[in-house]
Amino acid sequence: MDTKGKVIKCKAAIAWEANKPLSIEEVEVAPPKAHEIRIQIIATALCHSDAHILHPKFVNAFFPVILGHEAAGIVESVGPGVTNFKPGDKVIPLYAPHCKKCKFCLSARTNFCAKLSPFKNPIVDQELMEDKTSRFTCKGKPVYHFMGTSTFTQYTVISETNLVKIDDDVNLEKVCLFGCAFSTGYGAVINTAKVTPGSTCAIFGLGGVGISVVVGCKLAGASRIIAIDINSEKFAKAKALGATDCLNPRDLQKPIQDVIIEMTNGGVDFSFDCAGGSEVMKAALDCTTVGWGSCTLIGVAIGDPGLTVDPLEILMGRTINGTIFGGWKGKDSIPKLIADYKNKKFNLDALVTHTLPFNKINEAFDLMYQGKSLRTVLTF
Repeated sequence: MDTKGKVIKCKAAIAWEANKPLSIEEVEVAPPKAHEIRIQIIATALCHSDAHILHPKFVNAFFPVILGHEAAGIVESVGPGVTNFKPGDKVIPLYAPHCKKCKFCLSARTNFCAKLSPFKNPIVDQELMEDKTSRFTCKGKPVYHFMGTSTFTQYTVISETNLVKIDDDVNLEKVCLFGCAFSTGYGAVINTAKVTPGSTCAIFGLGGVGISVVVGCKLAGASRIIAIDINSEKFAKAKALGATDCLNPRDLQKPIQDVIIEMTNGGVDFSFDCAGGSEVMKAALDCTTVGWGSCTLIGVAIGDPGLTVDPLEILMGRTINGTIFGGWKGKDSIPKLIADYKNKKFNLDALVTHTLPFNKINEAFDLMYQGKSLRTVLTF
């Protein structure tokens, strides 16, 4: 049936309020307007950023909302003015826009884009389309978008600045991880920290992003890769993908940063916080060497007071970096990353620990909360 220009009725997971399971509902998805594309989502994965909105301490959330931002799909139809996409194209949504026109997109110094209104958290921005309306309706009520993507639905509408076309021959159930987890962690190593051969690294938090950092450090030629998590069950995967040492802070008799400093004769060259929270951020900074130590912050913790830094720590030669989407300019970089994946430069498939049907989305969240999954991919 030709659906172009028509409202599509389909299944979606709605978050009606905080701290509640998602509800599988029938939603109406409007046709795309100018410079928008309607996508059939084939596979979508879960990320802790999706869970942040559901946290009772997250004060900026809009409900009801369709969450999800790590996915892959197929173009169903395009709106007026769209010339770079056509029905049938395989695509990956981008929560980090890439308009290719603003001063940020034109600069080699950042992957930021002015489409993220200055300069909001991408988790809470992009809750409506550019004309400040929604393309989703459920039970007669408009439903908010999320991160410009909203992938927990069979069909979604996305701005053309938030979409990248990919090869026709890829497995969408695997490459959906380029929408966040792998790109963020791997890019933090390659683009943001610029890890050097022979260097020492410490990675705090071994979820999908943290494990991707491990992969990146291994490929960058790091000589020692110390993986840290409070869940020791994650260590086997970390070691299989390149970690040389694994530490559980709960098993130690002294602060984790002190242990790492002793292990590395003064501290690591590079550290990565993939968990978030003031205590972890402080440990990640403290475990880097004076003189040139680099600490890259990736993780976010809800309701946390943030990092307090003694200026002396920075004056002694340490640096603190922040990264979003691993520093990649999505439209240019994702096709190249997919080419590397197809050429077996890295093992993306190892990050997918569970694959479930879409209607088991709440079970997937439970697996994530319990620390039993790296990435769960949901399929329709």
